[in-house]
Amino acid sequence: MNHRQRLLSIAVMCVAAGCQGRGDRAVTPAPKYVIEEPAAVDVHGLRLFNGMSGAAMSWDDLVAAASEADVVLIGEVHGHAVGLSAAAELFEQVAARAPTAALSLEFFERDEQVALDDYLTGVFKEEKDFLSASGRRRGNYPAGHRAMVETAKARGLPVIASNAPRRYVTRARVDGFDSLRPLSEEQRRLFVIPESLTEGRYREKFFEMMEEHADPEAPPVDGEGYFRSQCMWDATMADSILCTVAEGRRPVVHVVGQFHSDYSGGTVSRIAAQRSDVLVWTISMVTEWSDALREEDQGRADCVIYVGPSEK
Repeated sequence: MNHRQRLLSIAVMCVAAGCQGRGDRAVTPAPKYVIEEPAAVDVHGLRLFNGMSGAAMSWDDLVAAASEADVVLIGEVHGHAVGLSAAAELFEQVAARAPTAALSLEFFERDEQVALDDYLTGVFKEEKDFLSASGRRRGNYPAGHRAMVETAKARGLPVIASNAPRRYVTRARVDGFDSLRPLSEEQRRLFVIPESLTEGRYREKFFEMMEEHADPEAPPVDGEGYFRSQCMWDATMADSILCTVAEGRRPVVHVVGQFHSDYSGGTVSRIAAQRSDVLVWTISMVTEWSDALREEDQGRADCVIYVGPSEK
């Protein structure tokens, strides 16, 4: 991977969460998908804390709170087996309590919605056809995500392909938002152009990460362009979530790389700006073990779950 490719991965796919890439399906053919079960995890043995007060929480407390929310954002560390399994278990238990729930995934783009719907409604008779149509493979469809989709399918719940397609995000990064405005209505329904870029801690942390991972011997990288991409993803995901809420679905459980949701990150702030009446509950999977809420995790999310270091 060259320097610019590496920075794209770092800056736009949230290196803080250890994200997997969605990949370029038009160039790299997907290898055969091997179905795996999520990693076994005793969710009642995990340490959970209220991210604001520091008070210990039980798993049952979390399920109850999430079930009563309008929107639940699960900030995951991509590829972390225990965290993904915990997220899948949480969605299963919330879905059992809330028949109007919906699942929303950062990792599916809006132009993949039909493939998802065809699978959920049985148009695709076999899962392999859905995997092929949606470009899923092991790297972008881990066992935990698959378990959530299967839960939704079994319960007849919708799954929302919430993100903007990469080709439009790349165009926004390179040529700016104005390059997207002349596109057709059909094209523009696949993304949302934010009215402004997010300010404050979210922006500062984004550029800190870019600086930390920059190669001093390489040409400068357009940090503003990458941040423009990040904000477009946030705006599109927030719109997808709120449109689903407007359809009467509650809670909408949105699974996303934790950088987007931690510390009232870009996706959270955009939801709040558009619908202050919507009750949002945030969860963050932290790759440490701790018997108390760590100082650096204060305010990270409504619920902080310590899932331990990744086994990778």
